Amino acid sequence: MYENELKAIHKSNRYREREIFDENLIDLASNDYLGFSEDKELFEKAYNRVLKHKTHAPKASQLVNGYHLVHKEFEEYLCEINGFSSGIIVGSGFLANLSLIEALVRKNDLLVLDEFYHASGILASKLVDAEVAYFRHNDVKHLEEILNSHKYHRAIVCVEGIYSMEGDILNRDVFEVCERENILLVVDEAHSSGVLGDNLLGVFDYFNITPKQNHIKMGTLGKAYGSYGAFILADLEIIDYLQNRAKAIIYATAPSVFDTALAHVSVEKTQSKKEDINRNIEKIKAVVEEIFAIKMQGMILKLDVENSQKALDIKEFARKKGFLIGAIRPPTVKHAIIRLIPRISTDIEVLKKFLLELKNEIYCS
Repeated sequence: MYENELKAIHKSNRYREREIFDENLIDLASNDYLGFSEDKELFEKAYNRVLKHKTHAPKASQLVNGYHLVHKEFEEYLCEINGFSSGIIVGSGFLANLSLIEALVRKNDLLVLDEFYHASGILASKLVDAEVAYFRHNDVKHLEEILNSHKYHRAIVCVEGIYSMEGDILNRDVFEVCERENILLVVDEAHSSGVLGDNLLGVFDYFNITPKQNHIKMGTLGKAYGSYGAFILADLEIIDYLQNRAKAIIYATAPSVFDTALAHVSVEKTQSKKEDINRNIEKIKAVVEEIFAIKMQGMILKLDVENSQKALDIKEFARKKGFLIGAIRPPTVKHAIIRLIPRISTDIEVLKKFLLELKNEIYCS
């Protein structure tokens, strides 16, 4: 039934498939920034935390009887360390964006997203009965132009802390515009939580911004924290509203109890080891800058390549060298890129040797 469509995808070098990769490959492709996915001590701590409870599964939606003490304790901990008054965890970052946008944006509102906002937010924007606009990436003047040229009951702006494909940090001036105009600001911290700021809590921490009533912070648990799920932190009124209006919260089974416990012990580890983690991050950034003359703002290294086929060829080159890297192609990005995550668990000398070989392959072959 979809034979022609699949042929077109193959022809354009955009075909994608699931694959079980060789575990001996050094992973520079995943979002496991801190290497926590391989930390068995964290796994054991989470297991023991769940084991002391009668139930280890959510069983139902949060609003029936799926809300577990493990969920509650983690939400309270996140609020405490991030400075928010309330929070709720959900099944994934995709569901978090769906929940926020589908529920918060009402008729006569204006939803404004950075043009590079995550696909989950773009999808959710198509579900709302409101005007939707996009501003040029990190261009605050364009954001202000959009806000000043529209009439609206309420405006909601959606941005990311670190953009997943570009690897750059949110323009801090977005906070000032939203505060001045009393606009609701959603900050997706999926790629900045755990890797940015003195306390590794993301852009609020990095910019030293105290959360306010118009701020919403969303983050995922399946990246730096080596687990699965997501969280939303905000003012109590907003969290209360979400649990009464967000369909992806009301009608979805509550998040995994074990994954929540695993995320909890992982976040605790980032707080107890933040000086060591930050030192390791800075060492990796220094190596990348030395080799590519690129100052990584987070833990994402984006390298432009000629086309999709070139990206695939470089990915195969890396695999033969014993490394797994990301070959990101349209439509995920406008132009093909190589995307590397130099995880802090990677041996620094091994990483440096490979990056030198990779540079030669990209620019000299």
